[in-house]
Amino acid sequence: MRIRSRQRTRAVIGVATANVLLAACAGAGSLATGGDTINVLMVNNPQMVELQKLTAKHFTKKTGIKVRFTTLPENDVRDKIGQDFANQAGQYDVATISNYEAPIYAKNEWLKPLDGYLKKDRDFDQKDILPPIRESLKGEDGKTYAEPFYGESSFLMYRKDIFEKKGLEMPERPTWPQVAKLAAKADGAEKGMSGICLRGLPGWGEVIAPLTTVVNTFGGTWFDKDYKAKLTDPAFVKATKFYVDLVRKHGESGATQSGFAECLNNVTQGKSAMWYDATSAAGSLEAEKSPVKGKIGYVPAPTVKTDSSGWLYSWAWGLQKASRNQDKAWKFIKWASSKEYERLVGKEFGWANVPAGKRSSTYEIPEYRKTAGAFGDTTRKAIAEADPRDPGVQKRPTIGIQFVDIPEFSDLGTKVSQELSAAIAGRQSVETALKKSQQLAAEISEEYEGRGR
Repeated sequence: MRIRSRQRTRAVIGVATANVLLAACAGAGSLATGGDTINVLMVNNPQMVELQKLTAKHFTKKTGIKVRFTTLPENDVRDKIGQDFANQAGQYDVATISNYEAPIYAKNEWLKPLDGYLKKDRDFDQKDILPPIRESLKGEDGKTYAEPFYGESSFLMYRKDIFEKKGLEMPERPTWPQVAKLAAKADGAEKGMSGICLRGLPGWGEVIAPLTTVVNTFGGTWFDKDYKAKLTDPAFVKATKFYVDLVRKHGESGATQSGFAECLNNVTQGKSAMWYDATSAAGSLEAEKSPVKGKIGYVPAPTVKTDSSGWLYSWAWGLQKASRNQDKAWKFIKWASSKEYERLVGKEFGWANVPAGKRSSTYEIPEYRKTAGAFGDTTRKAIAEADPRDPGVQKRPTIGIQFVDIPEFSDLGTKVSQELSAAIAGRQSVETALKKSQQLAAEISEEYEGRGR
């Protein structure tokens, strides 16, 4: 069943912005493909940059298929992918989508299901894909609509040397109240060092991601099983006040401008004693030239009422249904998500750079295990424990841990994040921010009432 036209429209975020970007993006101009060329639209993160460097020498040389890449920052690439796939324009054969978009795009019939290819290409070894990642990229019909480039959960990172210096001990499975106490004691351990770094940057994929995992484990939820908005319920308020108070008292300076990249920089430069964020950060922290290599400890995402609270996310390859080069596009997807590609990255760029978090076999590679000794098993366990269907203490209307898997959430989450970022900045109270946010969520409740799982 297709999503209603109003919802379909909302899934295409920032169409006007994407139109402007057409002239500015890398590789702008005619994108018509033919012969042995495919077009790939992707986020410009480091793993994708390395992919570009390896493609011609390895994939094209082996298959004869040329790949024309267009890369954009995360928010921009989401807009552009939404526009092209919604219109089924077919400009791009393959695009990076996440486990948030995959089920939505599948329902809208914007993606080519990959099951036929998987059945033929058994050497791809679909069963090797970690189950939570594999399941998160399926549609409601049970078919596979994307293959992961890498996967991640979230965990708590901390400076082992700072903790030793201050006589602090990190629990094997910390709770958020314990983390708050540790942040207070680690604050100022070295000149300019904060106790913890937490995202405060507006964006549904920025501050909302870690905050929602805190809400989940405190017993809150965005919507109950019947899609009734719950942003002013006691558990949601308590969790949000905890998060805001923690980052205001013991977090990094300039928190409202701090997202993943900024916190990574803070920790790398020794400006934060702890950091709660994506497991994928560990590769950068443990990279050969990292100033903090070997100094970081990794423990599961802090909890309160739940057994685990890590999120689940994947950048994955989706094949546009309107693509005129589907077979060639699949060959690219197969290569970019393969065991072979991971070993290639390890050899060319170092094992800390491997786009991991997606295959069980990765964690059996001796070279990878040696490099990822501090964080590999913790990452794999965090992904295995992630439960996108029931991440909290009550039933949810749809899947998602750090997001609600409906088209409207990207817009709702962004607007709510702006209110909460204002609370972090001290421009309004948490209660006021959530009261405004509740009104926004209630509008969605009216559309979805009675349609929960």
